[in-house]
Amino acid sequence: MDLIKRISGVLIALLILTGCSSDSADEEQNDKLKITSTFSIMTDIVEAIGGDHVEVHNLVPLGTDPHEYDPKPEDIQFLTKSDALFYNGLNLEGENGGWLDKFISSINYDENKVFRATEEVEPMYLASGTKDEEINPHSFIDPNVGIKMAEAVEQALIEIDADNSDYYKKRAEEYISELKDIEAEYRETFENIPDEKRILVASEFAFQYLTEQYDIQEGYIWAIDTEDNGSPQQIKDATEFVKQHNPPVLFVESNVDRRPMEAVSKESGVPIYEKPLYSDEIGNRDSEASTYIEYLRYNLKVLSDGMNR
Repeated sequence: MDLIKRISGVLIALLILTGCSSDSADEEQNDKLKITSTFSIMTDIVEAIGGDHVEVHNLVPLGTDPHEYDPKPEDIQFLTKSDALFYNGLNLEGENGGWLDKFISSINYDENKVFRATEEVEPMYLASGTKDEEINPHSFIDPNVGIKMAEAVEQALIEIDADNSDYYKKRAEEYISELKDIEAEYRETFENIPDEKRILVASEFAFQYLTEQYDIQEGYIWAIDTEDNGSPQQIKDATEFVKQHNPPVLFVESNVDRRPMEAVSKESGVPIYEKPLYSDEIGNRDSEASTYIEYLRYNLKVLSDGMNR
């Protein structure tokens, strides 16, 4: 009987300790800023600068088109409690009546808590001067834009949580310094590639900010994502571009159908580089591009190795 009492006493003590531990964990979690972020690259930047002071809920999962997304019940629940919402802008989330605007309006979320990371980025257009003119949202492929996005995140976190401003400033300084080092690598790498090889042909017209920044000739199969991606006419036009410019290799993004580029490769005789490029998103945890920093370094290596063939 005494043994049973002793065991019962131990179990009760463990339950009390577990409860206290759980309460402490909950309190620590509650002290964190709750941030909703629209897609993987944005989420990674916020986590890198916010560190231990943020809990980030990512909306668009890897492998899902960020241009069109249908928020889930858990997204609604988290945004309702969020201290801030970070988004890319430049039409990535389909602004002006797109899914993000509807999502924010559906719960009457405070617009003063909504932060656009590309506020200081000059937009480029997919088909300038035509009826199909549309902002190219893929600015983050250029590390110069990544620096501006990180600075915007830093400023927003300090605005939301001034008590921890020194913490955010320190983490942002280290993060932005690494981005600047990467940008210097991009500039030096492309400057050392001969003009006749500095040609980037990918499936989508997603690399415009990068190619404009580093004086790279860009070709593509389709400019805007539609149901007609990889149409016979698009493949014909891309093949003619490849034959005219004769790039060392062709590139395919990690999140697109390879078959259209395989058709261009077959028609032109130019091979597809063996590794994909990343465009709309970072890779999963097991990939070589599982963070935005890794994404930038990985893309530079793939482009450099491919163009230097």
